[in-house]
Amino acid sequence: MIPIQTRSERPRSYAPADFDTPTGREVNWKHTPVARVSALFDADAASTPASVSVHADDAVQVGRLGTEDAPRGEVFTPEDRTAALAWTRSDEALSIRIPAGIEVAEPVVVDIDGVPGLSHQHLTIEAQPQSRATVLLRHRGTAQFAQNVEIIVRDGANLDVVSVQQWNDDAVHIAAHQARVDRDASLRHIVVSFGGGVVRVNPSVELAGTGSHGELYGLSYSDSGQHLESQVYLHHKGAETSGDVLYKGALQGEGARSVWIGDVLIGPDATGTDSYEANRNLVLTEGARADSIPNLEIQTGDIRGAGHASATGRFDDEQLFYLQARGIDEEEARRLVVLGFLAEIVQKIRIPSLETELISAIEDELAQETAQ
Repeated sequence: MIPIQTRSERPRSYAPADFDTPTGREVNWKHTPVARVSALFDADAASTPASVSVHADDAVQVGRLGTEDAPRGEVFTPEDRTAALAWTRSDEALSIRIPAGIEVAEPVVVDIDGVPGLSHQHLTIEAQPQSRATVLLRHRGTAQFAQNVEIIVRDGANLDVVSVQQWNDDAVHIAAHQARVDRDASLRHIVVSFGGGVVRVNPSVELAGTGSHGELYGLSYSDSGQHLESQVYLHHKGAETSGDVLYKGALQGEGARSVWIGDVLIGPDATGTDSYEANRNLVLTEGARADSIPNLEIQTGDIRGAGHASATGRFDDEQLFYLQARGIDEEEARRLVVLGFLAEIVQKIRIPSLETELISAIEDELAQETAQ
Protein backbone atom coordinates (compact mmCIF):
# COMPACT_ATOMS: atom_id res chain seq x y z
CA MET A 1 0.00 0.00 0.00
CA ILE A 2 1.39 3.38 -1.04
CA PRO A 3 0.80 6.09 1.63
CA ILE A 4 -1.38 9.01 0.53
CA GLN A 5 0.85 12.04 0.04
CA THR A 6 -1.45 14.50 -1.75
CA ARG A 7 -3.65 16.58 0.53
CA SER A 8 -6.64 16.42 -1.81
CA GLU A 9 -6.66 12.61 -1.71
CA ARG A 10 -6.85 12.18 2.05
CA PRO A 11 -9.88 10.20 3.23
CA ARG A 12 -12.70 12.09 4.93
CA SER A 13 -15.42 10.84 7.25
CA TYR A 14 -17.66 11.97 10.10
CA ALA A 15 -17.08 8.67 11.92
CA PRO A 16 -14.06 8.60 14.28
CA ALA A 17 -13.81 4.82 13.85
CA ASP A 18 -12.89 5.35 10.19
CA PHE A 19 -9.56 6.85 11.30
CA ASP A 20 -6.84 4.88 13.04
CA THR A 21 -5.31 6.37 16.16
CA PRO A 22 -2.29 8.37 14.98
CA THR A 23 1.14 6.92 15.76
CA GLY A 24 3.29 9.74 14.38
CA ARG A 25 4.25 7.81 11.25
CA GLU A 26 1.35 9.13 9.16
CA VAL A 27 2.11 11.87 6.64
CA ASN A 28 -0.22 14.35 8.38
CA TRP A 29 1.01 13.53 11.91
CA LYS A 30 4.74 12.87 11.50
CA HIS A 31 5.73 16.39 12.58
CA THR A 32 3.33 16.50 15.55
CA PRO A 33 4.30 15.28 19.06
CA VAL A 34 1.47 12.73 19.20
CA ALA A 35 2.31 11.62 22.74
CA ARG A 36 1.53 15.12 24.00
CA VAL A 37 -1.85 15.26 22.25
CA SER A 38 -2.92 11.63 22.72
CA ALA A 39 -5.87 12.57 24.96
CA LEU A 40 -7.54 14.09 21.90
CA PHE A 41 -7.59 10.68 20.17
CA ASP A 42 -9.66 9.00 22.90
CA ALA A 43 -13.25 8.40 21.83
CA ASP A 44 -14.39 7.35 25.30
CA ALA A 45 -12.92 10.09 27.51
CA ALA A 46 -15.32 12.48 29.22
CA SER A 47 -15.66 15.87 27.55
CA THR A 48 -16.41 19.17 29.29
CA PRO A 49 -17.51 22.14 27.14
CA ALA A 50 -15.25 25.16 27.13
CA SER A 51 -16.69 28.47 28.31
CA VAL A 52 -17.78 30.44 25.23
CA SER A 53 -19.17 33.96 24.98
CA VAL A 54 -20.02 35.94 21.84
CA HIS A 55 -19.94 39.71 21.59
CA ALA A 56 -21.64 40.89 18.41
CA ASP A 57 -23.71 43.61 16.80
CA ASP A 58 -27.48 43.07 17.03
CA ALA A 59 -27.60 42.40 13.28
CA VAL A 60 -25.45 39.27 13.66
CA GLN A 61 -27.43 36.05 14.09
CA VAL A 62 -25.99 33.82 16.82
CA GLY A 63 -27.49 30.39 17.43
CA ARG A 64 -26.95 26.64 17.70
CA LEU A 65 -26.94 23.91 15.07
CA GLY A 66 -27.44 20.19 15.53
CA THR A 67 -25.48 17.72 13.43
CA GLU A 68 -28.30 17.64 10.85
CA ASP A 69 -29.05 21.37 10.82
CA ALA A 70 -27.96 23.39 7.78
CA PRO A 71 -25.55 24.89 7.01
CA ARG A 72 -23.52 22.71 9.37
CA GLY A 73 -21.69 20.13 7.29
CA GLU A 74 -22.19 21.99 4.01
CA VAL A 75 -18.44 22.61 3.83
CA PHE A 76 -16.84 20.68 6.67
CA THR A 77 -15.94 17.01 6.48
CA PRO A 78 -13.32 15.72 8.97
CA GLU A 79 -10.03 14.46 7.53
CA ASP A 80 -8.52 13.14 10.76
CA ARG A 81 -9.55 11.50 14.01
CA THR A 82 -9.55 14.62 16.18
CA ALA A 83 -11.83 16.51 13.78
CA ALA A 84 -14.23 13.56 13.59
CA LEU A 85 -14.37 13.39 17.38
CA ALA A 86 -14.98 17.14 17.61
CA TRP A 87 -17.87 16.68 15.15
CA THR A 88 -19.54 13.77 16.97
CA ARG A 89 -18.92 15.12 20.49
CA SER A 90 -20.43 18.54 19.65
CA ASP A 91 -24.16 17.88 19.68
CA GLU A 92 -24.80 21.58 19.17
CA ALA A 93 -22.49 23.76 17.13
CA LEU A 94 -22.17 27.46 17.77
CA SER A 95 -23.45 29.29 14.68
CA ILE A 96 -22.56 32.85 13.64
CA ARG A 97 -24.39 34.18 10.58
CA ILE A 98 -23.85 37.54 8.91
CA PRO A 99 -27.12 38.40 7.11
CA ALA A 100 -27.13 39.20 3.38
CA GLY A 101 -26.19 42.74 2.43
CA ILE A 102 -25.14 43.69 5.97
CA GLU A 103 -21.82 45.34 6.80
CA VAL A 104 -20.84 44.80 10.44
CA ALA A 105 -18.51 47.60 11.52
CA GLU A 106 -17.16 46.12 14.76
CA PRO A 107 -15.55 42.67 14.98
CA VAL A 108 -17.65 39.76 16.20
CA VAL A 109 -15.60 38.50 19.16
CA VAL A 110 -15.85 34.88 20.31
CA ASP A 111 -14.10 34.38 23.66
CA ILE A 112 -13.20 30.74 24.30
CA ASP A 113 -11.92 30.05 27.81
CA GLY A 114 -10.60 26.56 28.31
CA VAL A 115 -11.32 24.40 31.33
CA PRO A 116 -9.14 21.60 32.75
CA GLY A 117 -9.72 18.35 30.92
CA LEU A 118 -10.90 17.43 27.45
CA SER A 119 -13.15 19.73 25.39
CA HIS A 120 -14.68 19.61 21.90
CA GLN A 121 -16.20 22.33 19.76
CA HIS A 122 -17.71 22.80 16.31
CA LEU A 123 -18.22 26.39 15.15
CA THR A 124 -19.94 27.48 11.93
CA ILE A 125 -19.40 30.96 10.48
CA GLU A 126 -21.55 31.95 7.49
CA ALA A 127 -21.29 35.23 5.58
CA GLN A 128 -24.38 35.48 3.41
CA PRO A 129 -24.29 37.15 -0.04
CA GLN A 130 -22.89 40.67 -0.25
CA SER A 131 -22.19 40.89 3.49
CA ARG A 132 -19.01 42.08 5.17
CA ALA A 133 -17.69 41.28 8.65
CA THR A 134 -14.74 40.32 10.84
CA VAL A 135 -14.89 37.42 13.30
CA LEU A 136 -12.23 37.17 16.02
CA LEU A 137 -11.72 33.90 17.91
CA ARG A 138 -9.77 34.30 21.17
CA HIS A 139 -8.49 31.23 23.03
CA ARG A 140 -7.29 31.49 26.63
CA GLY A 141 -6.85 29.38 29.74
CA THR A 142 -5.94 25.73 29.95
CA ALA A 143 -7.50 22.88 28.00
CA GLN A 144 -7.08 19.79 25.88
CA PHE A 145 -9.14 21.21 23.08
CA ALA A 146 -10.28 19.67 19.76
CA GLN A 147 -11.96 22.25 17.57
CA ASN A 148 -13.62 22.46 14.15
CA VAL A 149 -14.27 25.81 12.47
CA GLU A 150 -16.51 25.72 9.38
CA ILE A 151 -16.48 28.88 7.24
CA ILE A 152 -18.88 29.64 4.37
CA VAL A 153 -18.39 32.82 2.35
CA ARG A 154 -21.26 33.17 -0.10
CA ASP A 155 -21.42 35.12 -3.37
CA GLY A 156 -19.96 38.61 -3.14
CA ALA A 157 -19.34 38.45 0.61
CA ASN A 158 -16.18 39.68 2.31
CA LEU A 159 -15.16 37.94 5.54
CA ASP A 160 -12.15 38.16 7.84
CA VAL A 161 -11.56 35.37 10.37
CA VAL A 162 -8.80 35.84 12.94
CA SER A 163 -7.93 33.01 15.34
CA VAL A 164 -5.69 34.01 18.27
CA GLN A 165 -4.19 31.34 20.54
CA GLN A 166 -3.06 32.79 23.90
CA TRP A 167 -3.34 29.60 25.95
CA ASN A 168 -1.54 28.80 29.18
CA ASP A 169 1.69 26.83 28.81
CA ASP A 170 0.03 23.48 29.59
CA ALA A 171 -2.73 23.75 26.98
CA VAL A 172 -3.09 21.45 23.97
CA HIS A 173 -5.15 22.69 21.01
CA ILE A 174 -5.78 20.92 17.70
CA ALA A 175 -8.06 22.74 15.27
CA ALA A 176 -9.28 22.08 11.75
CA HIS A 177 -10.58 25.12 9.84
CA GLN A 178 -12.38 24.38 6.57
CA ALA A 179 -13.72 27.13 4.32
CA ARG A 180 -15.43 27.57 0.97
CA VAL A 181 -15.36 30.88 -0.88
CA ASP A 182 -18.04 31.39 -3.52
CA ARG A 183 -18.30 33.59 -6.62
CA ASP A 184 -16.64 37.03 -6.34
CA ALA A 185 -16.29 36.55 -2.58
CA SER A 186 -13.22 37.09 -0.43
CA LEU A 187 -11.84 35.46 2.73
CA ARG A 188 -8.96 36.74 4.83
CA HIS A 189 -7.93 34.04 7.32
CA ILE A 190 -5.29 34.78 9.97
CA VAL A 191 -3.81 32.44 12.59
CA VAL A 192 -1.86 33.93 15.53
CA SER A 193 -0.26 31.45 17.96
CA PHE A 194 1.73 32.63 20.97
CA GLY A 195 0.60 30.55 23.96
CA GLY A 196 0.04 26.85 24.55
CA GLY A 197 2.18 23.76 24.91
CA VAL A 198 1.11 22.20 21.59
CA VAL A 199 -1.01 24.23 19.18
CA ARG A 200 -1.89 22.87 15.73
CA VAL A 201 -4.27 24.98 13.64
CA ASN A 202 -4.78 23.64 10.11
CA PRO A 203 -6.72 25.87 7.69
CA SER A 204 -8.16 24.44 4.47
CA VAL A 205 -9.68 26.90 1.99
CA GLU A 206 -11.47 26.08 -1.26
CA LEU A 207 -11.78 28.94 -3.74
CA ALA A 208 -14.85 27.44 -5.38
CA GLY A 209 -16.49 30.34 -7.17
CA THR A 210 -15.32 32.24 -10.23
CA GLY A 211 -13.39 35.33 -9.18
CA SER A 212 -13.07 34.27 -5.54
CA HIS A 213 -10.09 35.44 -3.49
CA GLY A 214 -8.30 34.04 -0.44
CA GLU A 215 -5.62 35.46 1.84
CA LEU A 216 -4.13 33.11 4.43
CA TYR A 217 -1.73 34.65 6.93
CA GLY A 218 -0.08 33.34 10.06
CA LEU A 219 2.09 34.55 12.93
CA SER A 220 3.73 32.42 15.61
CA TYR A 221 6.28 32.92 18.39
CA SER A 222 7.55 29.68 19.86
CA ASP A 223 9.33 29.54 23.22
CA SER A 224 11.22 26.75 24.95
CA GLY A 225 9.20 23.52 24.87
CA GLN A 226 6.43 24.93 22.69
CA HIS A 227 5.25 23.24 19.50
CA LEU A 228 3.30 25.54 17.14
CA GLU A 229 2.09 24.02 13.88
CA SER A 230 -0.02 24.85 10.83
CA GLN A 231 -0.75 22.67 7.82
CA VAL A 232 -2.25 25.02 5.25
CA TYR A 233 -4.25 23.92 2.21
CA LEU A 234 -5.43 26.30 -0.52
CA HIS A 235 -7.47 24.72 -3.32
CA HIS A 236 -8.07 26.86 -6.42
CA LYS A 237 -11.18 25.21 -7.84
CA GLY A 238 -12.96 27.97 -9.75
CA ALA A 239 -11.73 30.11 -12.63
CA GLU A 240 -10.04 33.50 -12.21
CA THR A 241 -9.29 32.88 -8.54
CA SER A 242 -6.43 34.46 -6.62
CA GLY A 243 -4.66 33.49 -3.42
CA ASP A 244 -1.91 34.77 -1.16
CA VAL A 245 -0.39 32.68 1.66
CA LEU A 246 2.21 34.13 4.04
CA TYR A 247 3.15 32.66 7.42
CA LYS A 248 5.92 34.06 9.60
CA GLY A 249 7.38 32.71 12.82
CA ALA A 250 10.02 33.47 15.43
CA LEU A 251 11.57 30.87 17.73
CA GLN A 252 13.66 31.10 20.88
CA GLY A 253 14.73 28.70 23.62
CA GLU A 254 15.73 25.07 23.91
CA GLY A 255 13.19 22.80 22.26
CA ALA A 256 11.17 25.60 20.66
CA ARG A 257 9.56 24.15 17.55
CA SER A 258 7.43 25.36 14.67
CA VAL A 259 6.03 23.39 11.76
CA TRP A 260 4.53 24.84 8.60
CA ILE A 261 3.31 22.74 5.69
CA GLY A 262 1.75 24.62 2.80
CA ASP A 263 -0.17 22.81 0.06
CA VAL A 264 -1.59 24.67 -2.93
CA LEU A 265 -3.67 22.82 -5.52
CA ILE A 266 -4.64 24.54 -8.77
CA GLY A 267 -7.38 22.34 -10.19
CA PRO A 268 -8.09 21.54 -13.85
CA ASP A 269 -10.90 24.13 -14.09
CA ALA A 270 -8.99 26.90 -12.27
CA THR A 271 -7.99 28.80 -15.39
CA GLY A 272 -6.62 32.29 -14.88
CA THR A 273 -5.41 31.51 -11.37
CA ASP A 274 -2.89 33.73 -9.60
CA SER A 275 -1.41 32.14 -6.47
CA TYR A 276 1.62 32.48 -4.22
CA GLU A 277 2.61 30.96 -0.88
CA ALA A 278 5.56 31.67 1.40
CA ASN A 279 6.83 30.83 4.85
CA ARG A 280 9.57 32.77 6.70
CA ASN A 281 11.09 31.81 10.04
CA LEU A 282 13.54 33.67 12.27
CA VAL A 283 15.51 31.47 14.68
CA LEU A 284 16.70 33.61 17.59
CA THR A 285 18.60 31.13 19.78
CA GLU A 286 20.34 27.78 19.75
CA GLY A 287 18.15 24.72 20.32
CA ALA A 288 15.15 25.97 18.31
CA ARG A 289 13.92 24.26 15.16
CA ALA A 290 11.60 25.30 12.33
CA ASP A 291 10.29 22.86 9.71
CA SER A 292 8.96 24.44 6.53
CA ILE A 293 7.53 22.40 3.64
CA PRO A 294 5.83 24.18 0.69
CA ASN A 295 4.05 22.11 -1.97
CA LEU A 296 2.48 23.25 -5.25
CA GLU A 297 0.37 21.09 -7.58
CA ILE A 298 -0.88 22.51 -10.89
CA GLN A 299 -3.42 20.66 -13.04
CA THR A 300 -3.93 23.26 -15.77
CA GLY A 301 -1.47 25.22 -17.90
CA ASP A 302 -3.77 28.22 -18.32
CA ILE A 303 -2.84 30.30 -15.27
CA ARG A 304 -1.58 33.82 -14.60
CA GLY A 305 1.06 32.74 -12.14
CA ALA A 306 1.91 30.42 -9.26
CA GLY A 307 4.87 30.12 -6.94
CA HIS A 308 6.08 29.19 -3.50
CA ALA A 309 9.00 30.07 -1.24
CA SER A 310 10.44 29.13 2.13
CA ALA A 311 13.27 30.58 4.20
CA THR A 312 14.52 29.86 7.72
CA GLY A 313 17.53 31.60 9.21
CA ARG A 314 19.11 33.67 11.94
CA PHE A 315 19.54 37.44 12.18
CA ASP A 316 20.81 39.18 9.11
CA ASP A 317 24.24 40.40 10.22
CA GLU A 318 24.11 43.22 7.69
CA GLN A 319 20.87 44.55 9.18
CA LEU A 320 22.36 44.47 12.67
CA PHE A 321 25.54 46.13 11.47
CA TYR A 322 23.57 48.85 9.69
CA LEU A 323 21.60 49.70 12.83
CA GLN A 324 24.59 49.51 15.17
CA ALA A 325 26.62 51.73 12.83
CA ARG A 326 23.99 54.40 13.45
CA GLY A 327 24.38 54.37 17.20
CA ILE A 328 21.79 51.73 18.11
CA ASP A 329 23.05 49.16 20.63
CA GLU A 330 22.87 45.45 19.77
CA GLU A 331 19.91 44.62 22.02
CA GLU A 332 17.78 47.40 20.58
CA ALA A 333 18.89 46.51 17.05
CA ARG A 334 17.79 42.91 17.53
CA ARG A 335 14.44 44.11 18.88
CA LEU A 336 13.86 46.34 15.87
CA VAL A 337 14.74 43.57 13.42
CA VAL A 338 12.31 41.10 15.01
CA LEU A 339 9.51 43.66 15.26
CA GLY A 340 10.00 44.65 11.63
CA PHE A 341 9.96 40.99 10.58
CA LEU A 342 6.72 40.07 12.38
CA ALA A 343 4.87 43.38 12.06
CA GLU A 344 4.05 42.63 8.42
CA ILE A 345 1.54 40.00 9.56
CA VAL A 346 0.26 42.03 12.53
CA GLN A 347 -0.62 44.92 10.22
CA LYS A 348 -2.76 42.64 8.04
CA ILE A 349 -5.18 41.99 10.90
CA ARG A 350 -6.90 45.38 10.58
CA ILE A 351 -8.17 45.41 14.17
CA PRO A 352 -6.21 48.32 15.73
CA SER A 353 -6.64 47.27 19.38
CA LEU A 354 -5.50 43.70 18.62
CA GLU A 355 -2.55 44.92 16.57
CA THR A 356 -1.36 47.04 19.51
CA GLU A 357 -1.82 44.10 21.87
CA LEU A 358 0.20 41.75 19.66
CA ILE A 359 3.07 44.19 19.23
CA SER A 360 3.20 44.42 23.03
CA ALA A 361 3.17 40.60 23.25
CA ILE A 362 6.11 40.41 20.85
CA GLU A 363 7.95 42.94 22.99
CA ASP A 364 7.31 40.75 26.05
CA GLU A 365 8.66 37.69 24.23
CA LEU A 366 11.81 39.56 23.27
CA ALA A 367 12.24 40.71 26.88
CA GLN A 368 12.18 37.06 27.98
CA GLU A 369 14.90 36.24 25.46
CA THR A 370 17.04 39.09 26.79
CA ALA A 371 16.50 37.93 30.38
CA GLN A 372 17.69 34.45 29.45
